[in-house]
Amino acid sequence: MAERSFSVSRLPGFATIALAVFLCLYLPIITLVVYSFNGGPSIAVWEGISLRWYHVAWENDAVQSATVRSLIIACAASAISTTLATMAALGTTRRAEFKGQTFIYVMINQPLMVPEIVTAVALLIFFASIKVATGYQGLGYLIAAHSAFCIPFAYLPIRARLEGMDMTLETAAADLYATPWQTFRHVTLPLLAPGIAAGAMLAFVISLDDVVITEFVKSGGQDTLPTYMLGQLRRAVTPEVNAISTVLLALTVVLLTAFFLLTRKRN
Repeated sequence: MAERSFSVSRLPGFATIALAVFLCLYLPIITLVVYSFNGGPSIAVWEGISLRWYHVAWENDAVQSATVRSLIIACAASAISTTLATMAALGTTRRAEFKGQTFIYVMINQPLMVPEIVTAVALLIFFASIKVATGYQGLGYLIAAHSAFCIPFAYLPIRARLEGMDMTLETAAADLYATPWQTFRHVTLPLLAPGIAAGAMLAFVISLDDVVITEFVKSGGQDTLPTYMLGQLRRAVTPEVNAISTVLLALTVVLLTAFFLLTRKRN
């Protein structure tokens, strides 16, 4: 009789522990979504199903301004970080190994390893000196900060896509006298497009959800949707916050699902 291979799922208590972990992770989120449809003003007492707080959030001028501002910052940061990440990925994968390559990987991925609060404080000090020298107080600081923070998130799927690509077609294009730019435009870029799209979506989600860096870098009147919600939680808490959170959650799930579909391996 052949011996069965080891599987952790067969260990005693595995199913119970897995169920407890999923409940701890998702039960609070499910509760938030359910109470976003609460008809009453309490976040703890159920008073019937209603879309009241979605209407309240939709008609709130502060929510509208914060949403537009968040989308502008996220779109700009996603475009900038993805462009820079694509250039970095090409520069670190489409060439022979060189001295210092590991160091460059570490520097590109540095924001992933350093606590976000450290990055936020560093950006605060850096941009504060620029604000004093120039007097400029616009959204450019938030866009620059988000772009820098999102580069490694965009870089990882793009680099993974490049490393998984067969270079046969690029070599064939070079053999047919295509210039490096023609090879990149007509061969590399179309093959790399799913990785670029995945990196852009991931950077967009990270920028849209960011609180710590935004809270430190923003000037007065530049609340994004997450920082607006944080400010509301310090005052009177209503199911309006639950409704906004549910919409953000839905948008994040859609983008992450698209990210998964673009990056999964195909047979």
